[in-house]
Amino acid sequence: MLLRARWHLGMVTTGNLAPGLRPVCAGFMIEAVGLGTPLCQRLGIEHPVLCAGMGAAAGPDLVAAVSNAGGLGVLGAAGAPPKEVRRRGARVRELTGRPFGVNFIIDDDGEDDREYIRQEVAAAAEQAAAVVLFWGDPGPYVEVAHRAGALVLVQVGSANEAHAADAAGADAVIAQGVEAGGHVRGTTPVWELLPQVVAAVAPLPVLASGGIGDGAGVARALRLGAQGVSLGTRFVASDEAWAHPEYKRRITASTAAETFYGELFDAWWPEAPHRVLRTRLVAEWEAAGRPPRGQRPGEGTPIGTLVRSSGEKTDWPRYAVGVAGPDFDGDIDDAPLWAGESCTVVNDIKPAAQIVRDLVAEAEAALGQSPEPASSG
Repeated sequence: MLLRARWHLGMVTTGNLAPGLRPVCAGFMIEAVGLGTPLCQRLGIEHPVLCAGMGAAAGPDLVAAVSNAGGLGVLGAAGAPPKEVRRRGARVRELTGRPFGVNFIIDDDGEDDREYIRQEVAAAAEQAAAVVLFWGDPGPYVEVAHRAGALVLVQVGSANEAHAADAAGADAVIAQGVEAGGHVRGTTPVWELLPQVVAAVAPLPVLASGGIGDGAGVARALRLGAQGVSLGTRFVASDEAWAHPEYKRRITASTAAETFYGELFDAWWPEAPHRVLRTRLVAEWEAAGRPPRGQRPGEGTPIGTLVRSSGEKTDWPRYAVGVAGPDFDGDIDDAPLWAGESCTVVNDIKPAAQIVRDLVAEAEAALGQSPEPASSG
């Protein structure tokens, strides 16, 4: 089944409320609320900073570190069996008593897949404050999360997709710009998309994702009406991210011009555009004339062992999705190194808590605000 095959996935953020869920405040002035937005209050967090659920890279250690720092860590669990979702959620809960989220890919192939996803979402909602859904119709899953008291955030790539998420009952949407790393739903730059989505679904809370890696980007998103940001690349370059050290180092050494956007890594997930760092494999494919699937250099040959964060091991074929974890035993140049254009401003590897603190301090400085929390009145 397609979704179960995607448990190895790498990277790849108010509508109708369910009974028992608190209403979200409609609209806010950034001058009045500082960095504490109504969505922060709804999620029970201090800072409007989410760590994207970047597949295996967003494991329990990273999720807990972000949540403990006052943000919302989001666990990557696409395709994970419900039992594994519960196990990983329990591990997060051992590390933090604060809210966290769980991310799922909802690109289904029929009712069997939809039922599987419903079971995943139900398992996540037992412990998580929020479920983040991406790449498909959220309709079949919103009520499942709401019944357990979890909020539903849907990542979108267009205003039309945001409208559909709102109609499905989402509690917030994440506007993902084309600058994002990993799998990318839309084709519009984030600074164009964000105000479009904010206007299209007001008063539904909107977060921004894609190309944001520092506090200046956070501040810009808030000025444009976002109630938070969802960051992936910045948190891959953290001590706690479940990623190979060389992968992390290359993020800090790269710029936006050194990323590649296309559908090259399509084994196990075809027709899904994505952004990665340029590597030798990308260069070899381009030198060969960018041949189509089935005709690419070394296609299908194993590049090493893919170790999922659950500990399960499998052969990793060339051009397949996955995350190069800390113990990847192949050549890092053969692996997809998911990263967005924000790598330009991501220049160091540091603890996730320090990343959150720095983002908040930089955003407050950019907005000319005191670090003291202000009323969200």
